Amino acid sequence: MTPSIVAAGGVVWRRDIEGEIEVLLVHRPRYDDWSLPKGKQEEGEALISCAYREVLEETGLSIKLGPYVGSVEYYVPDGLKHVAYWSASLVDDNSAFHPNEEVDQIIWLDIQSAAFKATRDSDRYILERFGTTPFDTSALIMLRHAKALERTEWQGEDEDRPLQIVGQLQAKRMLSLYQVFGVEEIHTSDAVRCLATVAQMAKALQITPTITNAVSEYTYKKNKEKAIDYSKELIKKNKQIILCSHNPVLPRMMEKLTKKIDFDYPDNKLLPGEAWVLFHNKKEVLQIDRLEAPKV
Repeated sequence: MTPSIVAAGGVVWRRDIEGEIEVLLVHRPRYDDWSLPKGKQEEGEALISCAYREVLEETGLSIKLGPYVGSVEYYVPDGLKHVAYWSASLVDDNSAFHPNEEVDQIIWLDIQSAAFKATRDSDRYILERFGTTPFDTSALIMLRHAKALERTEWQGEDEDRPLQIVGQLQAKRMLSLYQVFGVEEIHTSDAVRCLATVAQMAKALQITPTITNAVSEYTYKKNKEKAIDYSKELIKKNKQIILCSHNPVLPRMMEKLTKKIDFDYPDNKLLPGEAWVLFHNKKEVLQIDRLEAPKV
């Protein structure tokens, strides 16, 4: 049955003064319940963007999203409701909650206490899932460039091949997808199609991209190890990083970065504008999420 309502939210977490994990519940006066922050998806909005927006709107807290936690479905008066959740770490202790029409109180509790206080079984299920998710990790976002002109349509050098109109529109909408991760660095192939994919996002985030031929297609054809070594160095950083490159470079990186782990990820390549999000602890990849290209 197709859900009549689609929504998204977050399991917001922080560490207390003793280093223990606390999660956030919100009180909604309309329903007089304690729940995880969430809300309805807007038309044309990606679910992950919805999760980020709704947490901000309901709590006012400064967060960044982490791994996908899971989803639940349940019936409400308007029909079947589907809600997807991401982990969401608090990044600024000075950001403050202000009561609003939707939420009049928040409370921080350890996971077990939060599960006991939560009104819905569905929230308890998500909190249980959260406890098994590698939420305290960094993200390496392996992004394939947006839709470019076909090779047969371009007379110049391949590295100068520009984005199609569709690709330009995808690039304009990258920010709403990737700002949710609290991106700190952007690395990109020196190909025009990769530079154009990240340019507007980098400007909005006030990040100067690191431009390298180490992850370009022409370098990869000559020396596959350069791209692999480059990605391994990025994994060692404790930062949120976007790496924009190409097929077949990205699949080869993925294969090498996850060769010691049994991951079942769909396909062995990305479509234009898609990304793999590798959540890692600087030593190994613990979870891989996949993001579709921005809708245009």
